[in-house]
Amino acid sequence: MAGSQDYAADPRNAEVLIYLNGAMVRREDARVSIFDAGFSMGDGVWEGLRLHKGRLLFLEAHLDRLCEGAAAIAFRPPLDRAALEEALRVTLAANGMTDGAHIRLMVTRGLKTDVNQDPRNALGVPTVVITAEYKAAPVREPGWGLSLHTASIRCTGPEMFDMRLNSHSRLNLIRALLEAIDAGADEALMLDPHGKVSSCNATNFFFVRDEAVFTSAGEYGFNGITRGNVITLCRANGIPIELGGFDLELAQTADEAFVTGTMAGVTPVSGIDGYALKASPGPVTRRIAALYEGLKDHDAATGARL
Repeated sequence: MAGSQDYAADPRNAEVLIYLNGAMVRREDARVSIFDAGFSMGDGVWEGLRLHKGRLLFLEAHLDRLCEGAAAIAFRPPLDRAALEEALRVTLAANGMTDGAHIRLMVTRGLKTDVNQDPRNALGVPTVVITAEYKAAPVREPGWGLSLHTASIRCTGPEMFDMRLNSHSRLNLIRALLEAIDAGADEALMLDPHGKVSSCNATNFFFVRDEAVFTSAGEYGFNGITRGNVITLCRANGIPIELGGFDLELAQTADEAFVTGTMAGVTPVSGIDGYALKASPGPVTRRIAALYEGLKDHDAATGARL
């Protein structure tokens, strides 16, 4: 595995405790019913968060996105925001974690009367699960970058499968990744319905030409917290950035490219569809990555401590 979600193995993860509906349980005891809507229908939303120097980074933005996603599919988490924050603190404290962990907060529609698509069959108590694991990026060789393959599976808009919802249903994205793996690549680059560059199967995509940064307008891609931070950092630091619809050829022949995500941070791309980029990481990617690390440190220093 060499994707943006890759991490170095850590033996401490064998003993981590999982938050499951208010209880802390061992990994082997963390189970949900086959009648849970998340298991049977992918009916739920989630957030990935990063623990950095005692702080869950950009927590308010993540909780905003979670609550908006739950509202969009018409259910309310059983915990309010303050209680969700407390559940996160309890999970980290139970595992003695203060840094270098990746947290996944998952909320599903919960138990249903039977395995059935109709949300009216839900019993009214959503399921809340929090996993926390030590995940650090593996050491990479100089010049390393992701190899991307453009998949035939397209990103879609809100009138179809809304990519801006962090839903538990990821089958289209898994299919795109399988295509990329079969092609010998690390991850899939996905186009929008108009054939313009959109996002990758798990991250947002950016490319650089003549020291200017380009990325999709975002209608058909992930509503990424890291993506938004990178766009803001570019605008605040005089790095030209353009959002819009761009042809695949412009990305394939770019000077540099990178992807962003909570787990990935800013990860360089070395090639697309067999076309090698000029640099991995290039100077613009390195500058943006450094700015993002500075933003993480600032958020960790100024935000509420756990």
